[in-house]
Amino acid sequence: MILKPDDRAIAQAAQALRDGQLVGLPTETVYGLAANATDDAAVAKIYAAKGRPSDHPLIVHVASAAQVPMFAEQVPDFAQALIDAFWPGPLTLILPRQSGVATASAGGQDSIGLRCPSHPVAQQLLQACAALGVHGVSAPSANRFGRVSPTTAAHVQSELGPDLLILDGGECPVGIESTIIDCTRGEPVLLRPGHITRPQIEAVCGRAVLDKDAVAQPAPRASGTLESHYAPRAKVRLMSAQDIDAKLQALGPHANNLGVWSAQRPDAGAGVVWRAQAQTAEQAAHDLFSVLRDLDARGVQQIWVQLPPDTPEWEGVRDRLQRAAA
Repeated sequence: MILKPDDRAIAQAAQALRDGQLVGLPTETVYGLAANATDDAAVAKIYAAKGRPSDHPLIVHVASAAQVPMFAEQVPDFAQALIDAFWPGPLTLILPRQSGVATASAGGQDSIGLRCPSHPVAQQLLQACAALGVHGVSAPSANRFGRVSPTTAAHVQSELGPDLLILDGGECPVGIESTIIDCTRGEPVLLRPGHITRPQIEAVCGRAVLDKDAVAQPAPRASGTLESHYAPRAKVRLMSAQDIDAKLQALGPHANNLGVWSAQRPDAGAGVVWRAQAQTAEQAAHDLFSVLRDLDARGVQQIWVQLPPDTPEWEGVRDRLQRAAA
């Protein structure tokens, strides 16, 4: 059921989480499927509902930095600087995990991903949970594993059914998942790009942000980093605007059951469904998953996407598209 997030609904959702149930949670990035992070049986319900492997770790969402010591054994200085600069907001930090805490959420690893969301409904719920003794909720995207992430309450219900309690926080303003920085290997390492960019992170912590394979020790497993992810049913193909135009011209009237997400409307017939790709990375990120879902719902067999610029602000969008196309 989808509920308007008034005080009564917030209290109902917090109690459900306290009782080991799942809740659909709006955040500024995408909607999450939430469970009490320290209740391993409740977290197991997330893995089952999503069809997600239990060794693929979840991100724990907290109301504030005050909850970090409950889950993390230590916080390096550069990680604390990032918390101070970007929380609440779309940044996840991988930190050494407190022994015996949130074992299922961590996918069996000795590290834990922590994030403090800025969405007002998420904040209200997390604070209500804390008052009931639930100091963090694990909340991966509220969709079947590997599929397109949900950015509205209706998306969540279409994926996971009418019985799930979902708080309707409106359309997610960011639209792609959080940036993930690994802080367990002595330097900031980018595991997943997002709304907060590499240059922004470097400016705050005063260090170069490394790629995951640039450090000798193996990277911890993290959410949304599998080669194939975020995929609609239709096959996604990435290409330049020129290639899109050339291929459409070659197909001519035979271009059918085809979706196109590009900056300029192509010269194509009724068999091509076009959606406009925004000129800014921020707006394109906001639109991305909704566009993929919309084109999928229209029954197209392929989705041709104009590959965005290879610049830092577009890194998160390019990452999601490349995984969707894998």
